[in-house]
Amino acid sequence: MWPMKKKGPDMAAEAHGEETGGLAFHPMDQFIVKPFFGEGAVSWYTITNATVWMAIAVLAIFALLVLGTSKRSVIPSRMQSVAELAYGFIYKMVEDICGKEGVKYFPYIMTLFMFIVFSNFLGLLPMAFTPTSHISVTAVMAFAVFFGVTILGFVKNGASFLSLFWVSSAPLALRPVLAVIELISYFVRPVSHSIRLAGNMMAGHAVIKVFAGFAALAAIAPFSVLAITAMYGLEVLVSFIQAYVFAILTCVYLKDALHPHH
Repeated sequence: MWPMKKKGPDMAAEAHGEETGGLAFHPMDQFIVKPFFGEGAVSWYTITNATVWMAIAVLAIFALLVLGTSKRSVIPSRMQSVAELAYGFIYKMVEDICGKEGVKYFPYIMTLFMFIVFSNFLGLLPMAFTPTSHISVTAVMAFAVFFGVTILGFVKNGASFLSLFWVSSAPLALRPVLAVIELISYFVRPVSHSIRLAGNMMAGHAVIKVFAGFAALAAIAPFSVLAITAMYGLEVLVSFIQAYVFAILTCVYLKDALHPHH
């Protein structure tokens, strides 16, 4: 039988690779959202790699916090110890920043932190997908925090919530200018909140993929492997730090809603 002819982009890419004779790797391909089963277009009902890995993150959180603590042993198991450590860590952070009044919102902040940290860590597995590298995921969480905190501020304080933008400690002539700056910075919060997380996760994974591409060259393969190892260790640290930063900023915004007066 005659071999099937290659069409379009595949043939062009192969021809380009043969002509140049160089490396061909695409570090941004790992962030493409595509159907998890089969091929085709992505619709709102399509099960994609993003939804599957978000579901895996939720199941992992359930396994740790529910199944891992179900026995409630006096001498905790490893899973129970990790769950209790995470609980105490976030509870203390919420209490220190927001005060006793903010503790009632601890479950929401704990949920955000655990989802982000598990999504980040699971994304470090080979062939995995990192949902938090997409602005569509981080923006939903950031805007949920923004609208929730804003509504809470008006419900708790009424019109006096607007005093958040009026810096009473500043000279009177500067207060209108500072009010405009405070108002702009307030509405920029969800943008910076979401882009910070997505940008850091995307950048780290892309750099690892670039170093992995250079590993194909025998001359620099050892240095490439060392660079991948170093970047991987850094990404483990960044994965936790970015989840912590997202949670602590949520606490700061919550504190502004509960106590808006400068």
